[in-house]
Amino acid sequence: MFQDITVDEWAVLRSNKELVLIDVRSPSEYRAATVPGSLNIPLFDDQERAEIGTLYKQVSVQAAKERGLEIVSAKLPSFIKQFSEINHKKAVFCWRGGMRSKTTATLLSLMGIHAYRLSGGYRAYRQWAVEQLQTIRFAPPAFVLHGHTGSGKTAILQGLKQKGHPILDIEGMAGHRGSIFGEIGLQAHNQKTFDSLLLNELHANSSAPYVIFEAENRKVGKVTLPEVLMDKRASGYHILIELPLEARVRQIIEDYRPWEHPEECMNAFKRIRARIHTPVAADIEFFLKNEQYDTAVELLLIHYYDPRYSHSSGLHQEIISSEVRASSVQEALLAVEQIVGTVSGQSA
Repeated sequence: MFQDITVDEWAVLRSNKELVLIDVRSPSEYRAATVPGSLNIPLFDDQERAEIGTLYKQVSVQAAKERGLEIVSAKLPSFIKQFSEINHKKAVFCWRGGMRSKTTATLLSLMGIHAYRLSGGYRAYRQWAVEQLQTIRFAPPAFVLHGHTGSGKTAILQGLKQKGHPILDIEGMAGHRGSIFGEIGLQAHNQKTFDSLLLNELHANSSAPYVIFEAENRKVGKVTLPEVLMDKRASGYHILIELPLEARVRQIIEDYRPWEHPEECMNAFKRIRARIHTPVAADIEFFLKNEQYDTAVELLLIHYYDPRYSHSSGLHQEIISSEVRASSVQEALLAVEQIVGTVSGQSA
């Protein structure tokens, strides 16, 4: 028979890299939110789940069970094979530790494949994750990057990560760059997914000598940042990055690749058009329509983003400890790295 494990027990096994977690919910449930790092081997696909749910509501519980048995029986060999190919300890879960995970674990046991079942399923994990974010004590001091839109803060973070520095890519975890245009070319994550990804990163960096992240507002795309991040921002060492306007325009064009998303760019602009002086807004719209993106971006920075940044940065009343004036993102990256090394005492 299979064995139930709690979320706390799973967390210990996961930290020791002793367990593969398998989500047996439907693909759409898995895409909506899951435990980071888990695989998806669905007992029922989306169509099958909908059919069984309809029978459950409109006919009877027994009819739903019988149809479920028919579906599983037909694909049992391929279903079991997917689990047999995973050469690690396994744990399965569904929404609340119910029939789908119980059926899966029982079938695997009958075929000689041991698998734990996560007690309470994804719902229990979600409750645990929320509690963890509310109570976690994240010790590493923070270096917080500031700068106008287009200053290359995300590129700098990724460059620092490649060089071995501990970072928190908040926008990456949110699937959103934090502005009206921020979802272009990305898939915005919901709060559940963001919280799970963030919690993973906090645990992974809990013993780091410091952590570096971008100064974000409370709301980034569809998600709200928890107090642990806002508190870290407030107590952090603040670094302001300043690049020339033309370098910022280049960085934005490189990040957003607007020629690949012309309709999304125009739709995003229309949401803020009324906030920009009418003649300037007309010019921006003209340049977007004619794919003259450099000029459109420059006007957006001068007449919309820079004034908003000056206003919002004043709300936090944070003292900038170091300023980086650079001609390029690469130059700024090296300067930030030097500041972090000097202040943290971790210079190479």
